[in-house]
Amino acid sequence: MRVINAVRLGLMVLAVCPLARAAEHVTLKNGFELDCVRREAVGDKIRLYFAGKNAETNYLEVSADSVVRVEEIADVPVETQKPVMTTKASRTTEPTKAEMREMLAHAGVEHNIDADLLASVVRAESGGQVRAVSRAGAQGLMQLMPGTASDLGVRDAFRPEQNIAGGTTYLDALLTRYHDNVALALAAYNAGPKAVDKYHGVPPYRETRAYVARVIREFNHRKQMALVARAQ
Repeated sequence: MRVINAVRLGLMVLAVCPLARAAEHVTLKNGFELDCVRREAVGDKIRLYFAGKNAETNYLEVSADSVVRVEEIADVPVETQKPVMTTKASRTTEPTKAEMREMLAHAGVEHNIDADLLASVVRAESGGQVRAVSRAGAQGLMQLMPGTASDLGVRDAFRPEQNIAGGTTYLDALLTRYHDNVALALAAYNAGPKAVDKYHGVPPYRETRAYVARVIREFNHRKQMALVARAQ
């Protein structure tokens, strides 16, 4: 299953790639590894706060003795992050979280790709902004270049369902091309297959390495949070 490959691959890729923006990497006794922007002691509990719009309410509370190790994480230089801006004209409405999950789940089923991996790509590519446009001209949630979108049958890259369908189809093709090697597929999604083939692996580009690490860290984080939620 591609999900298993992604989880196993995550720790390996994170060890060799530049890390996404975060403050601390926390290892728990149960084997979970989480990235948080800060910690706060609350009685015999520790709150691990995560990045996000609602930072003060976006946290996980664990017992103090469950924390095995805390490591500082260096920030990725701003210039290595994919620049994103939004267009002035709004042709679509932002989907709700439920609608986004439904679209990602549908695309994941269609292509046998875990919806959490797709959601991680969306977050890294556009931050969930439907009308996001990069300086290079990539558009929408999964940042499709106009030519690529056209080849994939996407008529309007700013339509969430079309963009997700096209981006997932492209990622599926890359996973097939690289025999379900998630790191290589993500690197090709970011830098193009030619760059991956040229270097016979993840290209030595800071942006691409940071991108691969960021997506896999987000994917692992989503899986870890889901496991924690089920255990409570």
